[in-house]
This record gives sequence, C-alpha cells and structure tokens, in this order.
Amino acid sequence: MKVQGLNIDDVARQFGTPLYLYDGDTIIRQVESLKKAFDGADLRIKYASKALTNISILKLLQKNGVGVDAVSINEAKLAITAGHRAEDINFTPSCVDFSEIKEAVDLRLNVNLDNLPILEKFGKEYGNRYPVGIRLNPHIMAGGNIKISTGHVNSKFGISIQQLDQIRATIDKYNIVLQGLHIHTGSEIIETEVFMQMSDIFFGIAKDFKDLKFIDFGGGFKVAYKKGDKVTDLPAIGSQLAKKFSDFEKETGRHLQLWIEPGKYLVSEAGYLVARTNVVKETPTLTFVGLDTGLNHLIRPMMYNSYHEIVNISNPDGATKTYTVVGNICETDTLGSDRELNEVREGDLIVLKNGGAYGYSMASNYNSRFRPAEVLVLNGRAHLIRERDTLEDLLRGQKDVIG
Repeated sequence: MKVQGLNIDDVARQFGTPLYLYDGDTIIRQVESLKKAFDGADLRIKYASKALTNISILKLLQKNGVGVDAVSINEAKLAITAGHRAEDINFTPSCVDFSEIKEAVDLRLNVNLDNLPILEKFGKEYGNRYPVGIRLNPHIMAGGNIKISTGHVNSKFGISIQQLDQIRATIDKYNIVLQGLHIHTGSEIIETEVFMQMSDIFFGIAKDFKDLKFIDFGGGFKVAYKKGDKVTDLPAIGSQLAKKFSDFEKETGRHLQLWIEPGKYLVSEAGYLVARTNVVKETPTLTFVGLDTGLNHLIRPMMYNSYHEIVNISNPDGATKTYTVVGNICETDTLGSDRELNEVREGDLIVLKNGGAYGYSMASNYNSRFRPAEVLVLNGRAHLIRERDTLEDLLRGQKDVIG
C-alpha cells in the first residue's frame, strides 16, 4: 500500500508504530473540490481545526486559501502560530467563561456567540465597538450519530430560533453590530434538504439585520468510510445555495459571503493509523488481532460506533479470514468486529483508514501509553510533523510532594 508512491511499510520502518500518516495531496484535493462545488458563491472556507490541529496541517491549509474555525482559544492561538491571520479565524466556542471571549476579541478574531447570557455580557462590555456573530439552533435533527448532532431542539449548542425576539431585544438594547449568522447541525449530513432548510431560516432572519456580512452553514459533510457509502452531494448543495445567495442579493441589494466549516471532509480520508500486530489470539468463538494501538489513539469506534476500513498490508495476497481487531488497552477497545482480512500474522502491519479526523486530536495517554508520531507526506517525501511521546512527556508537569 502506497501514499504518493511511498510504501507505507517503509514509512513505518523509518518512524515506528503506531503512526499517524497523512497524505497532503488528499487534503489539497478536498479543498479544491469544495471551491469547485461552491463556485457560484462568494465562499470562505474555515477549517474546523478540532479535527486535527497539527500546525503543519494548519499551515498547509492556509497556503491553499483556507481559514480556521476554532472552538477554543488555544485552537485559535495554534492557528495564529501556523500563520493564519486573525481576520481569517472564526471563534465559535460553547459554554466558555466570558474571559475567553474577551481574549478572542483582544486577538481580533471573528467571534460567534451561542447563548443569551454571553450575548448580554458582550453587549454590556463592547456595545457597538466590536462586531459579533450568533450561532443559532435551528431545531433540525441531522448527522450520523446523536453525539454529533448539534442542531436539534435539546442540543446545548446555539441560541434557539424560538428565542429570536430575545436576540433582537439584546442587540437593540446594546446597539450590537451583528455581522454573521451561524448554524452547524451536525456531522456526516447526507441530506441536501438539511442545508436548504438552514438557508430558509437564515434568509428569513437576515433581512432584519442590516450589518450582516456573512452566513455560516457550518460543516458536517460526509465522506465515505467504506465502499458504497452515500456521501454529501456537494455540487447540488453548492449550486442551490449559490442561487439563494444571488436571489437574496437581487431582492435586497445586499451582498453576503457564504462561509462553511469543514473538518472531517478535509482531513479524514487523508489519514491512516498504521499499527503493528502484537498477537493473533485464537479463542473458541473468535480470532483476535491485537495491535500496538487502541482507543487511546482512535476512540471513534468506541465513542461513535464509527466504521474504519482495516487492511493487512504485510500479507496482501494471503487467504482471507474473519478477525476481530482490538487494541492493547485495558478496556474493551474493539476497532473492528468480524472483519475479512488477508491472513494476519504476528508482526504484520495493519492500516486503519480514515484516520485523519478526530484521531490524534482525541488521542490520550490512557494506560500511560505514548501518543503516536505524526508524519505528513508532501511532494512524495515523508516528513515527521510530531514526535512520539516519551516518558518525559508523561512526567511533564507532575510534582513529587512525597519526597
């Protein structure tokens, strides 16, 4: 198995396992596909950096015309460190202390507020001296898993569209300059009509706020995890939204930018988690493939019941057998059940695909195990972009008070 002509087993031999490996060409190709799909609109792409925050990835996206969506002040600071301009960074946190909002203003970020108490505090502090956006909750259920569905009526995210009168009252009370409307309804959305529902809500509200500069549809575009998966029809969404923006401009004489916040869409398919087989364990009912990785490096199968294609790259011509692929963590960390793999032997390299999004960014040191190294392939060369943890990393910050 190769990435840009490089054998993954050679890369694993050089950098060790477990290893996160990213294909820079795939990331660039995904960026270009978005630009093409939304060609008819005044588009701004803001990468949802929570998916993968390595500064080399952030730099690669910046060089390809992509800004950043940050949900914490540290994500924003990482983006600035990677060369992103403050005006290209969207800051949309949830349930944070107001001090974090003030820090975002000090950094001159585009700030989106997602609750009425914070909007009230913002009005008292800044009045009309700093423009702000609002994240709305549209009461739309969408997404591949309830844990990543963020726009339904019981979600903690956004200000309910049923509270528009309170939003308007607060904006009028403090003369707040509302520059943006934001909705993100979830992840892995495949229904085009969800985005059309959002647009109907947006444009119904937009006429009332004369300072608007952008409408932000969030992200949630679905990528394929296995053959035959239905994915988001971006060309259909792009063309329909472009028309709606054009119609709004013709009707009102006002031009608005269209913002989107893809995360998984840009980096998921670019990433591979490369692991080595520690043991092949036969039981009366199952055959387990035990890897040198686990939920500490890829928690998505356990948290979201997500599917990741698994391939034995060391024995591609071996007879297929049924395996349950598990990790080395003292926890049930099943990465894939009942998988047909070419015969797996101790020491074989196993690749888990779609590892670019929410892999390393959700990794931990559970069981006091090290987080993997990260490698980015650019122009046919493999570059180490994060070193593997060491024992010193586990001890950093700890204080011995026992003596």
